[in-house]
Amino acid sequence: MKDERIEKLAKLCVHYSVNVKPKEKVVIRGSAVAKPLISAIYEECLLTGAYPSVFPSLELDYIFFKHAEDHQLKFVSPFERFLAENAEVNISIASDPNPKRLTSIDPSRLKIFRASRRELTEIFYKRVSEGKLRWTLQPFPIEAQAQEASMSLAEYEDFVYKSCLVDRRDPIAEWKKIRKEQQKICSFLDKAEKIRVVGDDTDLTFSVKGRKWINCSGDKNMPDGEVFTGPVENSVNGKIRFTFPGIYMGKEVEDISLTFKRGKVVKASAVKGEDLLRELLKIEGADHIGEAAIGTNYGITRFTKDMLFDEKMGGTIHLALGNGYPDSGSKNKSAIHWDILKNMKNGEIYADGKLFYKNGKFMI
Repeated sequence: MKDERIEKLAKLCVHYSVNVKPKEKVVIRGSAVAKPLISAIYEECLLTGAYPSVFPSLELDYIFFKHAEDHQLKFVSPFERFLAENAEVNISIASDPNPKRLTSIDPSRLKIFRASRRELTEIFYKRVSEGKLRWTLQPFPIEAQAQEASMSLAEYEDFVYKSCLVDRRDPIAEWKKIRKEQQKICSFLDKAEKIRVVGDDTDLTFSVKGRKWINCSGDKNMPDGEVFTGPVENSVNGKIRFTFPGIYMGKEVEDISLTFKRGKVVKASAVKGEDLLRELLKIEGADHIGEAAIGTNYGITRFTKDMLFDEKMGGTIHLALGNGYPDSGSKNKSAIHWDILKNMKNGEIYADGKLFYKNGKFMI
């Protein structure tokens, strides 16, 4: 039986998240297991008059990382570069049938590969900042993700579609309402120069002078619900301990603690996955923060091991090591952008010394 929520998500994606226009070149990527949503998005793009192309994923990365020599790990396909330089809309579907398949891969091989992608990453962010490329990441619930989140598939489907608000009569109107509400937070924070985060094993400060707070309300990620900025690169000082595991290409790094001095990570530890943490920090730009964000989606109430959902969770903050978003004012460049999440149920955030967020709730 056809799930009408898939059709509503496709329409939300095409007509709100990326607002596809006639004759635009649209790239759609996703696993074969996401065919129902890919097909619905493809059809909606065609009906809009756009030029959609589908690039299905066959999950061959384990074979690649197992057998590739260093020169192959470093190789950047000219076909990938062409897509990065020419697509006007990039739609990716998050539906990995096996998030753990790279667990046994040597972290140093992942580092080599990610470092080689810096050129493509820079092309992507440059075109986004110039308004030449719009992008979105959309979910499609499958069994593997349900297992990671410790839910049945039916329960996980309800969780996903409810988070995206496609269980509502008019999802687009609902997201526009959220955008208006979150803009009040961004307008308040845009006036601030210094942010201080205090919590369990955490006391971190950074400057946001001259930076812009971005209102994330469904126009890129779906589901959405966060406000973020790019801290001044050399201004981050102090310590933070993350209460949720950092997940990178399926590998989990647990109980991460980072100490910053003048913007740079000077001390790093983890109870599990510390080797991967240290390898990633060796990547150029990965030892600086590219993004600082506050989750605003209080409809997401549980950790699922999927940052598409987890970073939006109300009552949390997250920092991204590595590349920042130019539209926030960030100047940090890196081949990676790795979000790590902290629970703020016992925390506080100050803007220029004024308490505006306490125990996971805004006070403005």
